[in-house]
Amino acid sequence: MTLQSSIRKIYQGVADRRQMYRLFDRHAQRTNCWENDDSALFAGEWFEIARAEHDYMLDILPPLWMRGDMFALREFLTESVTSVFYTMRIDGSARYFHAYCDLSQACSPVETRHVIVERESWPVKAMTHEERLEHIWSATHDEYRGYAGERFVPEHRGKRTLLVYGPGRTELKLLEDLSDDEIAAKLPVHLRHLPAKTAA
Repeated sequence: MTLQSSIRKIYQGVADRRQMYRLFDRHAQRTNCWENDDSALFAGEWFEIARAEHDYMLDILPPLWMRGDMFALREFLTESVTSVFYTMRIDGSARYFHAYCDLSQACSPVETRHVIVERESWPVKAMTHEERLEHIWSATHDEYRGYAGERFVPEHRGKRTLLVYGPGRTELKLLEDLSDDEIAAKLPVHLRHLPAKTAA
């Protein structure tokens, strides 16, 4: 499986409670689930939530720690990765976010907060190519997404796949190989025509 490592936005818009729980483990179908250290797969993923979801998660269990505008969950997803929830003021408005941070790196929560603020402060609403793919993966139901298996060449096995529908055909494609037209077709209408931005 191709591992992730960068701090990255995985969903456009504000996730409600149902969406939030789906996003917590959007890699549930991966092969050999939990047999290896999956920290790199989750660490750095972040998305926006509403205040109600932020406060709900704060009330579930006593947090591992609280530091100013953020708190970490006591229950770890992997050996070193756990959920960190943020309250931020961006362009004069209070907003709320969830991120998976690797606490073996002490600066991870602060670095993630910096990336979120920078990303959400863009003067023009836009999406990078990578954000489009991540949103599509996050928003696709489990029965239409999966991981490359034996029918793919060895170097692609374990990579993310999607069912793609075209005139008279249904094709299983690697997420990373979607064409611009296929990406546009899978995005919600309100996101299709956002300008593209190159990742920094």
